[in-house]
Amino acid sequence: MKPPRRHKPSETGAALLTVLMLVAIVAVLAASSLERLKLATRASVNMIAVDQARSYGYAAETVALSRIADLVARDPARTTLAGDWQGRDIPFPIDGGTAVARLVDGGNCFNVNSVVTQGQDQLQLTARSVAILQFESLMINLGVRPSEARPIAFALGDWIDSDTSPLSGGAEDSAYARAKIPYRTANDLMADASEIRVLAGMTPAIYAVVRPWVCALPSTDLSPININTISPAQAPLVAMLIPGQLTVQSAKRMIDERPANGYANVVSFWSLPALAGVSPPAEVQAQLQMKTRWFALDLSVSLAGAELRETALIDANQNTTRLVRRTYGDPA
Repeated sequence: MKPPRRHKPSETGAALLTVLMLVAIVAVLAASSLERLKLATRASVNMIAVDQARSYGYAAETVALSRIADLVARDPARTTLAGDWQGRDIPFPIDGGTAVARLVDGGNCFNVNSVVTQGQDQLQLTARSVAILQFESLMINLGVRPSEARPIAFALGDWIDSDTSPLSGGAEDSAYARAKIPYRTANDLMADASEIRVLAGMTPAIYAVVRPWVCALPSTDLSPININTISPAQAPLVAMLIPGQLTVQSAKRMIDERPANGYANVVSFWSLPALAGVSPPAEVQAQLQMKTRWFALDLSVSLAGAELRETALIDANQNTTRLVRRTYGDPA
């Protein structure tokens, strides 16, 4: 019988090293698997939290629709600030988080789609000079240089209208074809006001100034300014209605002097002493509103580490209120 073979010290050390390496590799793999499991679990929890936050958002929309319906029913002919509904943060109690909603008049802005009119077939879009000049006036009222404001305003008209012939000072496909990354005009209505970033002449600095004042309503109507809900800080929107004939200071003063219950009718506003001698076109006179059709709902939900920001547009036309658009994330 042969005696058992004795391993050399070097062989024993190599075997031990191999075992230690295997243990280290298994430990690394186990740690990696655990980390992936933690990430997957966290992602799953976040998805559940986001879905739940979205559900709370739907509930807030329903509450907002009901509140708007009550507001309209209170006075079908006029929408005023009675009831302190505009711009006020309304907290909603939710389990494990917070939800805050804010409702504002969604028509007190410059409607970028108003720079065109629609033909009988609804597909033919024709540039509307009165709205283009209002956009130019608004930008100037906000501090944009006239030499920059005019080309941008006319470029907006060209971007949306159906033809391919540039307006005087505007920009059609040929202007954008020279860009580093060429593109073409949309020849269609804008779905979101952030689209104005692509206009010829628009810069990040000008966009930052203009963006809070513009909106993209799903209509080509002239910007429906409600003189009874607009704030003094929004005076540039009133001054833009009559370019060169009404200053921002005068517009602010007229808003400040608004009766406690609002103006009784549009004629009362146009008859103010500050507007003596001013004769705006009939379509501009009709542009001022007493009743709000568009409402904007801004909603923030924080739940289990998830943050949700929603902006919704609500149509309160006639006797119905309906949600026409919702977007998630911070406004671009």
